[in-house]
Order: sequence, then C-alpha cells, then structure tokens
Amino acid sequence: MKFLFASDSFKGTLSSPKTAELLTCAAREIFPDCICDSIEVADGGEGTTDAVLSAVNGKSSSLKVHGPLWEELTCSYGMLDEKRAVMEMAAASGLPLVPDEKRDPRYTTSYGTGEMILDALNKGFRDISIAIGGSATNDGGIGCIRALGVRFLDENGEELKGCGEDLIKIRKIDVSDMNPLVKECNFTVMCDVTNPLCGKDGATYTFGKQKGATPEIQDELEKGMQNYRDILKAQFGVDMDQIEGAGAAGGLGAALMVFLKGTLKTCIKNNIWFYKKECCTRENRAAFFLSEGMVEKALKAIYT
Repeated sequence: MKFLFASDSFKGTLSSPKTAELLTCAAREIFPDCICDSIEVADGGEGTTDAVLSAVNGKSSSLKVHGPLWEELTCSYGMLDEKRAVMEMAAASGLPLVPDEKRDPRYTTSYGTGEMILDALNKGFRDISIAIGGSATNDGGIGCIRALGVRFLDENGEELKGCGEDLIKIRKIDVSDMNPLVKECNFTVMCDVTNPLCGKDGATYTFGKQKGATPEIQDELEKGMQNYRDILKAQFGVDMDQIEGAGAAGGLGAALMVFLKGTLKTCIKNNIWFYKKECCTRENRAAFFLSEGMVEKALKAIYT
C-alpha cells in the first residue's frame, strides 16, 4: 500500500513536514509495510517559502527585520537562483508572531515585509514572488511600502509610522523617494483570497476578528481603510474595491499592486505559474496535480 501525504500547515501549531511525519507514523501503525511519501504544500501563508524551496532545491537567506509589533526578529526568504526570490509576509508580519493578548490590528505593521523586499532588491534579485497569507496586520500595506521609501503624510505633512490606526490620518502619499530598484523588479503576489479592500467582504470585516479586532475596532479600521482607498483612487486612479485580492493580508494586496505594480495570482493560477516555471521536479509536478484535484496523476508523478 502507498500513501502520499500533502498537508498544509496548521496555523501556529504544526508545519507541513511535521504533519506529514505524524501521518506517516500513524499509517505505519496500521499498515507496517506501507510506503509513505510526502510533499510540502502551502496556501500562501506560513510555510510557503519552505514548500517552494523543497520543490526546487533552493536556499534561504536570513535577515533581521521589524516584526508586527516593531520588535526586532530574524526571518528568512528563499533564493531560487541569482535573480529570483520567493518570500512570505507571514515570516516578518505574521499572526503567530503576535501573542494572543497583544493582538490588535490598530497597532500592527507590515514594515518588516518591506524590509525583506528591500534586502532582496539590494542583493540583486529582480523577480520576487511574495506570498501574503497569514498576516497579523490591517495597515493597508503602508508599513511595507514605507520601508521602501514611500511617505504617508498626515494633515500637517508629518510622516505616519505605518500601522492600522494610521490609515484614517493619511492625507497625501509621497512616492518621490521610493527606492529606484523597485522599477527594475518584477513582482508576483501569491494570494489565496479574492476579497476587495473595503466593505462587508473586505479586509477589515472579513479578517479583522481573527487578528484581535472587536466589532468597535473593526468599524474604526474600516473608516481608515475607506480613507486610504479614496486617496489611492484620487492620486493613482485605481479603485481597489473593484480589484479581487486587494483586501488580502489586511490590504497589503492593494499596496503591492499599486506601488510595486505586482501581478496578483490567486489559488490555482499560482500553482500553475510555479508548475510552469519549476516543473523540473517530481514533487512540484505532484503538488500541481493535487492543487487541481488530480490525485491519480499526482501519485504517478511521485512513483513513476
């Protein structure tokens, strides 16, 4: 008997490899002679970078960044070759990094994600894929973009720090000092949701509760997100309520599309993209077939 285990991680508890390890142990207790294989998989949140590196035999690069509560932490992103990198925002700005008692998306920031992007740009990577699941933030991505040189200004022309509570204070966005390397890079945004920026299905009301927002805090943050949406529309001519995925990662999806010209790829489209670019390994072929629901083809990819 043969088993192929391909499980996503369980947020804040089990990684994809550990889940497969436990399933293998359980299978062999019942079927001692069974053959077990596993594939690391992820949905754009925690474990995405490891899953990709496992499939393509890539390497990781570590750095120090600011975490979601501005604390210093060490995280890493993946290097596929000399020009291509893959990273997950959860490594720098993810929900598991915030203790339960401190979860409040008014005060969390995606700044560390921007620091990861900046590090990759400075090291010469010009094709960067960013997985944006598993966030602790509802800052519209302004923390991330601020780390790349963009200034978000209040009514007095003072620069805002880049947290969820700052969205309502934005009056102008100054992109004149954005890092010039951004224009040399192609960004792919890996996303597993299609939520718009605002509204009942938007970033705040869909995901705010799991990040620690009470109904009152959600209402406060939604007003800020609407202000941010209106300024993006006025300055850049884009309505992020009309674009699927803009509300992903507390609005980081919108920021990556507007400021970095990122191409957002959701769910299966994302798996197809990696399959086409990295189809050199049996594991990656199997992961692609599993994402499409083709279990038989996935098994053949592993065992033939």
